[in-house]
Formats: sequence, structure tokens, C-alpha cells
Amino acid sequence: MNLWLDDERNPKDKYIQSEFGADDSYFWVKTARDAINILKNENVKNISLDHDLGPNAGTGLEVANWIEQQAFLGNIKKLSWSVHSMNPVGSKNMIKALEKADEFWASQI
Repeated sequence: MNLWLDDERNPKDKYIQSEFGADDSYFWVKTARDAINILKNENVKNISLDHDLGPNAGTGLEVANWIEQQAFLGNIKKLSWSVHSMNPVGSKNMIKALEKADEFWASQI
């Protein structure tokens, strides 16, 4: 499964596909809680994260930090990831957490 976290940008929209690298295979969720629930219960192979999700929806950083923690604990299989947020600070922090997850996955091989 490919997971798309964004409160506004629909991954099935052709403009979003051309500008943000989405495609029709992405399952769209709008909250951090929904993304984490899917990560817990489905075989997610790829995730693309937005940072700012709107009121009461959490942030993409919460999801990135959760992935990092689960990778450290060995509770989640390696997945590919990308960040499509327009928030430069949020993007930087999510990338940092996800790169750390990559390090944990690499050390478990």
C-alpha cells in the first residue's frame, strides 16, 4: 500500500501528481492519527508526508517520529518515504526523523 498524508492535496488530482509526485495508487488520509492507524494495521510500502495538517489533525512530524520509534524497536518493516510539505522547517524535521529510521532499518539487516 502507498499512503498519502495531506489535509488538502488529493493524490488522484493530475496537478498534484505532476507537482508533488503522487499517483493513483496512493491511499489518502488527512490526519496523523489515521496515518498511524494504517501503518499499524496495513502493509505500507511507501508513504508521502505533508507537515501542516490543519486544526486537530496533528502533523506529519508526529507520523515521522512514530515511524522512527517503531523502526528503532524493530516493530515496522522498512518502507520508502518522501516529504511533499511546503513547510521548510517541518520538512527538515520529518526528513531527519525518517533518515534516522533508515539508519535503524539498515542496522537490523
